[in-house]
Amino acid sequence: MSKRPEITKMLSLSAEKYINPNNDSRIYMAAEVTFDYATTHSVRVDFMKFKPVNNTISGIEKGDFYCYEVKSSVEDFHSKNGHNFIGDFNYYIMPEEVFEEVKNEISYKVGVLVPDGLHYCGEWYDLKSVKKSARKDRERPVSEMLLMMFRSAARVINGKKGK
Repeated sequence: MSKRPEITKMLSLSAEKYINPNNDSRIYMAAEVTFDYATTHSVRVDFMKFKPVNNTISGIEKGDFYCYEVKSSVEDFHSKNGHNFIGDFNYYIMPEEVFEEVKNEISYKVGVLVPDGLHYCGEWYDLKSVKKSARKDRERPVSEMLLMMFRSAARVINGKKGK
């Protein structure tokens, strides 16, 4: 049996903790953010974070979007799914052994985070950067990016209410 689902689950939890380590309500993040829904070219980003310069109108307009794609294996990396880098800064999150095998295939603007041992709580990995992301010119407006993040976050919240 493949350990890939377990690895994906652990990397996803690690990503959430990396993006928002203290459950801070001032950090704007969402999981499984879908763009161009119900079209033939829809894309889904595993995790997104928005970091405004400040809370003024211009500070929000100048904010940065961070996109994170979880890849649990070389096969997962080579699949056509999940290479949706639409943010200002974009990262893969993968085991270090996967990074070593695919590092020459990763765009120079895409960063990579890998596990750096279990967190002291023992439930997820601390992540470290082995390749820094470079700023990319984003093609989508702030309003669309925030709306899709909001829709995704609302879906998660509404799903929890039903339980």
